[in-house]
Amino acid sequence: MHNYKELLVWKKAIALATQIYQISGDFPDTEKFGLVSQMRRSVISISSNIAEGAGRRTDKEFAHFLGISHASVCELESQLHVCKELQLVNEEDFLSVANSLSEVQRILFSLIRKFDN
Repeated sequence: MHNYKELLVWKKAIALATQIYQISGDFPDTEKFGLVSQMRRSVISISSNIAEGAGRRTDKEFAHFLGISHASVCELESQLHVCKELQLVNEEDFLSVANSLSEVQRILFSLIRKFDN
């Protein structure tokens, strides 16, 4: 078992969630049950799966949940691109979130390789 609160990737995932909640709060009301809801579920899934996996008994199980978290990163990245195309996010916010996503994705990938024996 791992202490998820000490993991850099979990801390960065929480920071990413804060970013997503802040930018999506400015989206039109018409997106409240569309992109806003979906993006928030995706971003919460990232840190939640890291935490759940950290509580599992084996490294292989941990790696499995890290993989689910990684899939949520990819899902969120796709949603972010849709937001850019719809001009719901400005370039600065897009680049900031995209950089955060890339960093979380990179760390997750490294951890998956480490623990997936």
